[in-house]
Amino acid sequence: MNDEDRNWLKGLPKEKLVNLLNLQISNIWRVDGLYFLGIEENFGTNAATKIDTNCWSALAKLEVRDLKELLELESNDLKLFMAALRATSWALYQEEKEWEIKSDRAIFRVTSCRTQKARIKKGVSEFPCKEVRWTYLKEFARAFNPEVEVNCIVCPPDEHDENLWCEWEFRIKPK
Repeated sequence: MNDEDRNWLKGLPKEKLVNLLNLQISNIWRVDGLYFLGIEENFGTNAATKIDTNCWSALAKLEVRDLKELLELESNDLKLFMAALRATSWALYQEEKEWEIKSDRAIFRVTSCRTQKARIKKGVSEFPCKEVRWTYLKEFARAFNPEVEVNCIVCPPDEHDENLWCEWEFRIKPK
């Protein structure tokens, strides 16, 4: 982004800037879904999942580095870990979600998954995203603070309720 673009963005009303950010996050996820569907169609779900897992693993490390700097996150505690996670494109993209943050553990759950619902609407089967998301979250946690432990409570292909697509627990490893 050059100075002219930066100044133009600074001149937008706050609500328009937030809407533009939301649009760009949606576009990132559209591209993610489109390339995944293309790979899946040409090479199968296993190949698409492997490529997707590798992409998200690499992204996790980059995201943590950039978010820590942008948000000036100095500490490695669970509360700040969740603040960083909340700022990711994945978390921001999910409109229906819940957060629980306590001193010893934190939970993030997606109660209505936009990605899965888009697949179902297209007539494509539910994507078993557990490997992709778990790898991403473990790498994100490791890059943020190697002491953060990630546990999957539920994520496809696990059976889940209609109002709970995935649920992740985060804890600081006991010493």
